[in-house]
Amino acid sequence: MDQVRLGSTGIMANRNGFGALPMQRIDRESAVRLVRKAYRHGITFFDTARVYTDSESKLADALGDVRAHVTIASKTMATDAEGFWKDLHASLRELRTDAIDLYQFHNPPFCPGPGGADGLYDAMLQARAQGKVRHIGITNHRLAVAWEAIRSGLYETLQFPFSYLATEKELELVHACEAANMGFIAMKALSGGLITNAAAAYAYIAQFPGVLPIWGMQREEELDAFLATIVHPPAMSDDIRALIDRDRAALSGHFCRGCGYCMPCPAGIEIHTCARVSLLLRRSPSAQWLSERNRAMMRKIEDCIHCGQCETRCPYGLKTRTLLAENYRDYQEVLAGKPL
Repeated sequence: MDQVRLGSTGIMANRNGFGALPMQRIDRESAVRLVRKAYRHGITFFDTARVYTDSESKLADALGDVRAHVTIASKTMATDAEGFWKDLHASLRELRTDAIDLYQFHNPPFCPGPGGADGLYDAMLQARAQGKVRHIGITNHRLAVAWEAIRSGLYETLQFPFSYLATEKELELVHACEAANMGFIAMKALSGGLITNAAAAYAYIAQFPGVLPIWGMQREEELDAFLATIVHPPAMSDDIRALIDRDRAALSGHFCRGCGYCMPCPAGIEIHTCARVSLLLRRSPSAQWLSERNRAMMRKIEDCIHCGQCETRCPYGLKTRTLLAENYRDYQEVLAGKPL
Protein backbone atom coordinates (compact mmCIF):
# COMPACT_ATOMS: atom_id res chain seq x y z
CA MET A 1 0.00 0.00 0.00
CA ASP A 2 1.46 3.36 -1.09
CA GLN A 3 1.87 5.53 2.04
CA VAL A 4 2.56 9.23 2.55
CA ARG A 5 4.21 10.76 5.60
CA LEU A 6 2.86 14.25 6.29
CA GLY A 7 6.06 16.06 7.14
CA SER A 8 6.90 16.63 10.80
CA THR A 9 3.43 15.51 11.96
CA GLY A 10 4.45 11.88 11.58
CA ILE A 11 0.97 11.16 10.25
CA MET A 12 1.04 8.25 7.81
CA ALA A 13 -1.79 7.78 5.33
CA ASN A 14 -2.58 5.89 2.16
CA ARG A 15 -2.02 8.13 -0.88
CA ASN A 16 -5.77 8.61 -1.17
CA GLY A 17 -7.19 11.16 1.23
CA PHE A 18 -10.97 11.46 1.47
CA GLY A 19 -12.31 14.98 0.85
CA ALA A 20 -15.61 15.29 2.70
CA LEU A 21 -16.92 18.52 1.16
CA PRO A 22 -19.20 16.72 -1.34
CA MET A 23 -20.79 14.65 1.46
CA GLN A 24 -23.02 17.57 2.34
CA ARG A 25 -24.77 17.00 -1.00
CA ILE A 26 -25.90 13.42 -0.26
CA ASP A 27 -28.14 11.89 2.38
CA ARG A 28 -26.73 10.64 5.67
CA GLU A 29 -27.18 6.93 4.97
CA SER A 30 -25.36 7.17 1.63
CA ALA A 31 -22.58 9.27 3.15
CA VAL A 32 -22.00 6.84 6.01
CA ARG A 33 -21.97 3.87 3.64
CA LEU A 34 -19.43 5.61 1.37
CA VAL A 35 -17.06 6.55 4.21
CA ARG A 36 -17.26 3.10 5.78
CA LYS A 37 -16.37 1.51 2.46
CA ALA A 38 -13.43 3.89 2.05
CA TYR A 39 -12.12 2.93 5.50
CA ARG A 40 -12.60 -0.81 4.95
CA HIS A 41 -10.47 -0.62 1.83
CA GLY A 42 -7.57 1.28 3.35
CA ILE A 43 -8.36 5.02 3.33
CA THR A 44 -7.55 6.53 6.73
CA PHE A 45 -7.24 10.31 6.15
CA PHE A 46 -10.49 12.28 6.14
CA ASP A 47 -10.60 16.04 5.53
CA THR A 48 -13.62 18.17 6.42
CA ALA A 49 -14.39 21.71 7.64
CA ARG A 50 -16.75 23.56 9.93
CA VAL A 51 -18.38 25.26 6.92
CA TYR A 52 -19.12 21.95 5.17
CA THR A 53 -22.53 21.94 6.90
CA ASP A 54 -23.27 18.39 8.12
CA SER A 55 -20.17 16.60 6.77
CA GLU A 56 -18.51 16.52 10.20
CA SER A 57 -21.43 14.75 11.83
CA LYS A 58 -21.68 12.31 8.91
CA LEU A 59 -18.01 11.44 9.39
CA ALA A 60 -18.69 10.88 13.09
CA ASP A 61 -21.53 8.50 12.28
CA ALA A 62 -19.29 6.55 9.91
CA LEU A 63 -16.05 6.49 11.89
CA GLY A 64 -17.08 6.63 15.54
CA ASP A 65 -16.16 3.04 16.29
CA VAL A 66 -12.80 3.23 14.49
CA ARG A 67 -11.81 6.76 15.57
CA ALA A 68 -8.44 5.62 16.95
CA HIS A 69 -7.47 4.18 13.54
CA VAL A 70 -8.15 7.23 11.35
CA THR A 71 -6.83 10.76 10.94
CA ILE A 72 -9.42 13.53 10.92
CA ALA A 73 -8.57 16.99 9.64
CA SER A 74 -10.93 19.93 9.94
CA LYS A 75 -10.77 23.67 9.40
CA THR A 76 -11.96 27.02 10.74
CA MET A 77 -12.69 30.19 8.78
CA ALA A 78 -12.78 32.23 12.00
CA THR A 79 -11.31 35.73 11.87
CA ASP A 80 -10.70 36.17 15.59
CA ALA A 81 -10.07 34.11 18.73
CA GLU A 82 -13.71 34.13 19.81
CA GLY A 83 -14.77 32.69 16.46
CA PHE A 84 -11.94 30.18 16.60
CA TRP A 85 -13.11 28.70 19.91
CA LYS A 86 -16.72 28.66 18.75
CA ASP A 87 -15.75 26.73 15.59
CA LEU A 88 -13.41 24.35 17.39
CA HIS A 89 -15.93 23.41 20.06
CA ALA A 90 -18.62 22.93 17.39
CA SER A 91 -16.32 20.69 15.34
CA LEU A 92 -15.35 18.60 18.38
CA ARG A 93 -19.02 18.18 19.20
CA GLU A 94 -20.07 17.31 15.65
CA LEU A 95 -17.15 14.93 15.13
CA ARG A 96 -17.77 13.43 18.59
CA THR A 97 -14.07 13.39 19.40
CA ASP A 98 -11.83 14.79 22.13
CA ALA A 99 -9.19 16.02 19.69
CA ILE A 100 -8.85 16.91 16.01
CA ASP A 101 -5.71 15.38 14.53
CA LEU A 102 -5.04 18.27 12.15
CA TYR A 103 -6.76 21.63 12.60
CA GLN A 104 -6.29 24.12 9.78
CA PHE A 105 -6.93 27.80 9.21
CA HIS A 106 -9.30 27.72 6.23
CA ASN A 107 -8.09 29.95 3.36
CA PRO A 108 -7.31 33.07 5.41
CA PRO A 109 -6.35 36.20 3.42
CA PHE A 110 -3.22 36.48 5.59
CA CYS A 111 -0.92 34.13 7.49
CA PRO A 112 -1.90 34.06 11.20
CA GLY A 113 1.03 34.31 13.56
CA PRO A 114 1.72 34.61 17.28
CA GLY A 115 0.90 37.92 18.91
CA GLY A 116 -1.47 38.95 16.12
CA ALA A 117 -4.30 41.34 16.96
CA ASP A 118 -6.77 38.72 15.71
CA GLY A 119 -5.55 36.24 18.34
CA LEU A 120 -5.99 33.31 15.96
CA TYR A 121 -2.59 31.64 16.17
CA ASP A 122 -2.35 32.12 19.92
CA ALA A 123 -5.76 30.46 20.28
CA MET A 124 -4.54 27.58 18.10
CA LEU A 125 -1.47 27.14 20.32
CA GLN A 126 -3.68 27.14 23.41
CA ALA A 127 -5.96 24.53 21.84
CA ARG A 128 -2.96 22.33 21.11
CA ALA A 129 -1.67 22.75 24.67
CA GLN A 130 -5.08 21.65 25.93
CA GLY A 131 -4.97 18.54 23.74
CA LYS A 132 -7.94 19.60 21.61
CA VAL A 133 -5.74 19.95 18.52
CA ARG A 134 -2.80 17.66 17.72
CA HIS A 135 -1.26 19.36 14.68
CA ILE A 136 -1.53 22.83 13.12
CA GLY A 137 -2.07 23.45 9.41
CA ILE A 138 -3.22 26.10 6.97
CA THR A 139 -5.09 25.94 3.66
CA ASN A 140 -4.99 28.56 0.95
CA HIS A 141 -5.48 29.47 -2.67
CA ARG A 142 -3.05 32.42 -2.60
CA LEU A 143 0.61 31.87 -3.45
CA ALA A 144 1.76 34.78 -1.27
CA VAL A 145 0.03 33.44 1.84
CA ALA A 146 1.29 29.91 1.12
CA TRP A 147 4.88 31.15 0.88
CA GLU A 148 4.54 33.14 4.09
CA ALA A 149 3.22 30.04 5.87
CA ILE A 150 6.14 27.91 4.66
CA ARG A 151 8.77 30.50 5.58
CA SER A 152 7.23 31.19 8.98
CA GLY A 153 7.95 27.72 10.36
CA LEU A 154 4.65 27.95 12.25
CA TYR A 155 2.73 25.29 10.35
CA GLU A 156 3.10 21.54 10.04
CA THR A 157 1.04 21.23 6.87
CA LEU A 158 -0.02 23.30 3.88
CA GLN A 159 -3.14 22.46 1.87
CA PHE A 160 -3.06 24.01 -1.59
CA PRO A 161 -4.50 23.25 -5.06
CA PHE A 162 -2.24 20.81 -6.91
CA SER A 163 -2.80 18.51 -9.86
CA TYR A 164 -1.19 17.71 -13.18
CA LEU A 165 -2.58 21.03 -14.43
CA ALA A 166 -0.36 22.84 -11.91
CA THR A 167 2.17 25.43 -13.00
CA GLU A 168 5.81 25.78 -11.99
CA LYS A 169 4.67 28.11 -9.20
CA GLU A 170 2.72 25.33 -7.47
CA LEU A 171 5.60 22.91 -8.03
CA GLU A 172 7.90 25.32 -6.22
CA LEU A 173 5.56 25.18 -3.20
CA VAL A 174 5.70 21.38 -3.17
CA HIS A 175 9.50 21.37 -3.20
CA ALA A 176 9.69 24.08 -0.54
CA CYS A 177 7.41 22.09 1.76
CA GLU A 178 9.55 19.01 1.28
CA ALA A 179 12.69 20.99 2.15
CA ALA A 180 10.98 22.35 5.27
CA ASN A 181 9.70 18.92 6.36
CA MET A 182 6.18 20.33 6.01
CA GLY A 183 3.33 18.12 4.89
CA PHE A 184 1.66 19.06 1.59
CA ILE A 185 -2.03 18.20 1.14
CA ALA A 186 -3.21 18.53 -2.45
CA MET A 187 -6.72 19.90 -2.75
CA LYS A 188 -8.44 20.24 -6.14
CA ALA A 189 -6.40 17.23 -7.22
CA LEU A 190 -8.98 16.67 -9.99
CA SER A 191 -9.03 20.40 -10.74
CA GLY A 192 -12.69 20.79 -9.86
CA GLY A 193 -13.81 17.94 -12.09
CA LEU A 194 -11.81 18.90 -15.18
CA ILE A 195 -9.51 15.91 -14.70
CA THR A 196 -11.50 12.76 -15.37
CA ASN A 197 -8.85 10.03 -15.32
CA ALA A 198 -8.23 8.81 -11.76
CA ALA A 199 -5.19 6.72 -12.70
CA ALA A 200 -3.46 9.65 -14.40
CA ALA A 201 -4.29 11.99 -11.51
CA TYR A 202 -2.87 9.48 -9.03
CA ALA A 203 0.23 8.63 -11.05
CA TYR A 204 1.19 12.27 -11.45
CA ILE A 205 0.92 13.10 -7.74
CA ALA A 206 2.64 9.83 -6.74
CA GLN A 207 5.84 11.29 -8.23
CA PHE A 208 6.02 13.56 -5.17
CA PRO A 209 6.61 11.40 -2.07
CA GLY A 210 5.40 13.94 0.50
CA VAL A 211 2.16 14.97 -1.23
CA LEU A 212 -1.19 13.62 -0.01
CA PRO A 213 -4.08 14.23 -2.43
CA ILE A 214 -7.60 14.48 -1.07
CA TRP A 215 -10.23 13.41 -3.56
CA GLY A 216 -13.70 14.92 -3.11
CA MET A 217 -16.15 12.02 -3.40
CA GLN A 218 -19.90 11.63 -3.20
CA ARG A 219 -20.59 8.66 -5.51
CA GLU A 220 -19.53 5.05 -5.10
CA GLU A 221 -18.09 4.88 -8.62
CA GLU A 222 -15.83 7.85 -7.77
CA LEU A 223 -14.59 6.05 -4.68
CA ASP A 224 -14.11 2.79 -6.59
CA ALA A 225 -11.81 4.53 -9.09
CA PHE A 226 -9.40 5.43 -6.31
CA LEU A 227 -9.78 2.22 -4.37
CA ALA A 228 -8.47 0.53 -7.52
CA THR A 229 -5.25 2.54 -7.16
CA ILE A 230 -4.71 1.04 -3.69
CA VAL A 231 -4.71 -2.49 -5.09
CA HIS A 232 -2.68 -1.58 -8.19
CA PRO A 233 -1.00 1.83 -7.77
CA PRO A 234 -0.63 3.28 -11.27
CA ALA A 235 2.84 4.55 -12.20
CA MET A 236 3.72 7.21 -14.72
CA SER A 237 3.90 5.74 -18.21
CA ASP A 238 4.17 6.97 -21.77
CA ASP A 239 0.41 6.61 -22.22
CA ILE A 240 -0.33 8.61 -19.07
CA ARG A 241 2.20 11.29 -20.05
CA ALA A 242 0.49 11.60 -23.44
CA LEU A 243 -2.92 11.95 -21.79
CA ILE A 244 -1.59 14.61 -19.41
CA ASP A 245 0.01 16.50 -22.29
CA ARG A 246 -3.30 16.49 -24.18
CA ASP A 247 -5.17 17.76 -21.13
CA ARG A 248 -2.63 20.48 -20.49
CA ALA A 249 -2.90 21.64 -24.09
CA ALA A 250 -6.71 21.68 -23.92
CA LEU A 251 -6.84 23.44 -20.56
CA SER A 252 -3.91 25.81 -20.84
CA GLY A 253 -4.33 29.41 -19.82
CA HIS A 254 -6.75 30.85 -17.31
CA PHE A 255 -9.64 28.67 -16.24
CA CYS A 256 -11.97 28.57 -13.26
CA ARG A 257 -11.04 25.92 -10.66
CA GLY A 258 -14.52 26.03 -9.11
CA CYS A 259 -13.26 26.95 -5.63
CA GLY A 260 -16.27 29.20 -4.99
CA TYR A 261 -14.43 32.04 -3.24
CA CYS A 262 -15.98 34.48 -5.72
CA MET A 263 -19.36 33.80 -4.14
CA PRO A 264 -21.92 35.00 -3.22
CA CYS A 265 -22.91 36.96 -6.31
CA PRO A 266 -25.28 39.90 -5.71
CA ALA A 267 -27.05 39.01 -8.97
CA GLY A 268 -27.52 35.37 -7.91
CA ILE A 269 -25.19 33.90 -10.57
CA GLU A 270 -23.60 30.53 -9.71
CA ILE A 271 -20.25 31.89 -10.85
CA HIS A 272 -18.09 28.92 -9.82
CA THR A 273 -20.15 26.63 -12.07
CA CYS A 274 -21.19 28.96 -14.88
CA ALA A 275 -17.61 30.14 -15.49
CA ARG A 276 -16.48 26.64 -16.45
CA VAL A 277 -19.52 25.03 -18.06
CA SER A 278 -17.98 25.00 -21.54
CA LEU A 279 -14.95 23.09 -20.19
CA LEU A 280 -17.17 20.67 -18.32
CA LEU A 281 -19.19 20.06 -21.48
CA ARG A 282 -16.01 19.30 -23.38
CA ARG A 283 -14.58 17.08 -20.63
CA SER A 284 -17.69 15.20 -19.56
CA PRO A 285 -20.53 15.68 -22.04
CA SER A 286 -23.81 15.01 -20.30
CA ALA A 287 -27.44 15.79 -20.88
CA GLN A 288 -27.61 17.07 -17.30
CA TRP A 289 -25.80 20.25 -18.35
CA LEU A 290 -28.63 20.95 -20.79
CA SER A 291 -31.43 20.39 -18.28
CA GLU A 292 -33.97 23.14 -17.67
CA ARG A 293 -32.44 23.77 -14.26
CA ASN A 294 -29.01 24.38 -15.80
CA ARG A 295 -30.43 26.45 -18.63
CA ALA A 296 -32.00 28.71 -16.02
CA MET A 297 -28.68 28.79 -14.14
CA MET A 298 -26.84 29.94 -17.26
CA ARG A 299 -29.51 32.53 -18.15
CA LYS A 300 -28.74 34.25 -14.85
CA ILE A 301 -25.51 35.46 -16.47
CA GLU A 302 -27.68 37.98 -18.31
CA ASP A 303 -28.41 39.57 -14.91
CA CYS A 304 -24.74 40.42 -14.24
CA ILE A 305 -24.50 43.98 -12.89
CA HIS A 306 -20.74 44.18 -13.57
CA CYS A 307 -19.94 45.13 -9.99
CA GLY A 308 -16.61 43.30 -10.22
CA GLN A 309 -16.85 41.79 -6.72
CA CYS A 310 -16.14 38.31 -8.10
CA GLU A 311 -12.88 39.46 -9.65
CA THR A 312 -11.64 41.10 -6.45
CA ARG A 313 -12.29 37.84 -4.54
CA CYS A 314 -10.79 35.42 -7.06
CA PRO A 315 -7.52 34.03 -5.62
CA TYR A 316 -6.29 33.32 -9.17
CA GLY A 317 -6.87 36.84 -10.49
CA LEU A 318 -9.24 35.65 -13.22
CA LYS A 319 -11.27 38.02 -15.38
CA THR A 320 -14.43 36.35 -14.17
CA ARG A 321 -16.91 38.49 -16.06
CA THR A 322 -15.15 37.68 -19.34
CA LEU A 323 -15.19 33.97 -18.48
CA LEU A 324 -18.92 34.13 -17.75
CA ALA A 325 -19.63 35.84 -21.08
CA GLU A 326 -17.52 33.31 -23.00
CA ASN A 327 -19.15 30.35 -21.30
CA TYR A 328 -22.63 31.73 -21.93
CA ARG A 329 -21.81 32.16 -25.62
CA ASP A 330 -20.49 28.58 -25.85
CA TYR A 331 -23.52 27.25 -23.97
CA GLN A 332 -25.95 28.94 -26.35
CA GLU A 333 -24.09 27.43 -29.31
CA VAL A 334 -24.43 23.96 -27.79
CA LEU A 335 -28.15 24.54 -27.30
CA ALA A 336 -28.34 25.53 -30.98
CA GLY A 337 -26.73 22.20 -31.91
CA LYS A 338 -23.26 23.51 -32.71
CA PRO A 339 -20.25 21.47 -31.53
CA LEU A 340 -17.76 23.07 -29.15
